[in-house]
Amino acid sequence: MIIREATRHDSEQIIAVMTNAEASNFMLFGPGERNLTHKPFGEYIDKLHHSQHSALFVAEIDEQVVAYLIVQGNEPTRIAHRAYLVIGIHSDYRGRKIGTALFHHVENWAMDNGVHRLELTVMENNESDVALYKKMGFDIEGTKRDSLYVDGQYINEYYMSKLLIGRGTSV
Repeated sequence: MIIREATRHDSEQIIAVMTNAEASNFMLFGPGERNLTHKPFGEYIDKLHHSQHSALFVAEIDEQVVAYLIVQGNEPTRIAHRAYLVIGIHSDYRGRKIGTALFHHVENWAMDNGVHRLELTVMENNESDVALYKKMGFDIEGTKRDSLYVDGQYINEYYMSKLLIGRGTSV
């Protein structure tokens, strides 16, 4: 497995993984809810390359993108130290420690790029992802009650974070 920063040439494969991940019904966008296309998504990847606190990483197996982790940073000084994460793994590749590898890679990148706080949200009922995030050192900071409306019912989301305090250490 190779983990690397995405390029615009990866856009079609990343879109395919995103579409597959959204089919799980545990993502912000529901299955088939959005229509991502190659050119605008490639431009989005290029834009991330020009931001000090943002990036898009992919996990690749046999030259095929099987997972992604988006790091969405901030520019204003008071919040430039934090970044929001979005991860997606193709259903055929879940349970292979790909998420763990992506998180380790992103933590190293974050510390090298002045990011001190990593944040994410996850549906309260997504037990496997909550377990992964806790294993990676994320703590639940709070519950966003009735945050999402999925299949006719309101779903709570956990707001989770991890503080990075220096090379090789976190709290």
